[in-house]
Amino acid sequence: MKKFLLSFLCAIALGYSFAQVPCENGYAGTYQCSGVDLMSRLSIPEIGGGQNLNDCWGWTSPTGKEIAIIGRSDGTSFIDISDPIAPVYLGNLPTHTTPSLWRDIKVYQNHAFIVAEAGGHGMQVFNLLQLENIQNAPAVFGETAHYPNFGNAHNIAINESTGYAYAAGSNTFQGGLHIIDITNPTQPQLAGGFEQDGYTHDAQIVIYQGPDADYAGREIALCCNEDFVTLADVSDKTDCQLISTMSYPNVGYVHQGWLTEDHRFFLQNDELDEMNNFFATRTHIWNVEDLDSPAYIGYYSAPVISSDHNLYTKGNAAYLTNYLSGLRVVDITNVASGNLEEIAFFDTEGGLNIPGFNGTWSNYPWFESGNIVLSSMQNGMFIVRLQEGIVNLDEPLIASDKTIHCWPNPASGFLQIEWLQGKSLNIFDVYDRYGRLVRQTELSGISGRFSLDISDLPSGMYLLKNRMQGGISLRFIAE
Repeated sequence: MKKFLLSFLCAIALGYSFAQVPCENGYAGTYQCSGVDLMSRLSIPEIGGGQNLNDCWGWTSPTGKEIAIIGRSDGTSFIDISDPIAPVYLGNLPTHTTPSLWRDIKVYQNHAFIVAEAGGHGMQVFNLLQLENIQNAPAVFGETAHYPNFGNAHNIAINESTGYAYAAGSNTFQGGLHIIDITNPTQPQLAGGFEQDGYTHDAQIVIYQGPDADYAGREIALCCNEDFVTLADVSDKTDCQLISTMSYPNVGYVHQGWLTEDHRFFLQNDELDEMNNFFATRTHIWNVEDLDSPAYIGYYSAPVISSDHNLYTKGNAAYLTNYLSGLRVVDITNVASGNLEEIAFFDTEGGLNIPGFNGTWSNYPWFESGNIVLSSMQNGMFIVRLQEGIVNLDEPLIASDKTIHCWPNPASGFLQIEWLQGKSLNIFDVYDRYGRLVRQTELSGISGRFSLDISDLPSGMYLLKNRMQGGISLRFIAE
């Protein structure tokens, strides 16, 4: 144990990568944690270099490879994390012009779209399919296409349902939304803009599916505009309409936010209120069931005081990236009453936990494997994973009938599977607790039963998913 710990500490000191350190007794190696295991870490030099990391996003290839996309000061890195314990750095797309602290990436139709605060940068377009068969990694890539109709931009949002990208904080449209048609990813075209409330720092754009019938099926932008959250109807790109603006006491800087999956609530962070007032980290909660008149529910006060940055929701959980206290995972089951609860965390920053702008920039929690990517400005890229049994985060906020059943549970030898309301082809995947695919079975028919041979699986917790049925999943135990 002493020899392992010495080697581990030396690896940190030298900036090397390391892998698979379980969270035990409040630590994964030297990192404070609760309920989150460390799969691996790659330092900044190991994924392309530069002064700092910034945004991160993810992409799953048609063949199932999971790719982390990491923004750096001077480019964008692509890392194959299909084996989260041994990630592979595939290569670098250099910045279009000069380095910048800020770079942001989103994905649509197997292409990455990248903006930066660098002057004259515009929007880079990169065909991700070329990552499927990289020879002699790491490679230096070139842009697939480039959109030059703005120079710098702070951020980019994409509505994958419609094929429109929204650059935020550019030098056009008074810093508001610069809307681009990317339905043909390699030929992006200006579609319009929204500038009625000035500068937009970040945004989420959705086809609204919440309870407000007046906007059902409309394309709605939820914009974080420094001092207000601004809602806009952007269905008509040439005639975007302001719906409402909302603010709250002690506003510092309305930075970023994300809807719950049922589109009833919006969670939003404030980048400056902790620093201005030395509050514990606050996540503000809005009821947006009436878009014309959103209601402020209040805020969740975290057990830390670090400045907050990017947050995302998935099922019953919110994944909060707080600069100097890392990833905080919060149960949002009771969001309607404003009662959120921290259920897990992983601190990439050595337990500093103070307000400030160094540390963990963002996270990407949507990989089917359950692995989560974190980007730390100074400490590199982390791959972490929630321990089994923390909470059933895969269930949607809106209850629905179970369409997969398995028994016995715990099981040995064979697991009985029954599925209802499936697809004509169903692909059942089994993942171990580290996100590794250990079984795959293809079956036809919208319903049926089969026996899954698990006799050679080591004892432990596993995740069963019907890939073709919206990722519905069940956990089972092999004995």
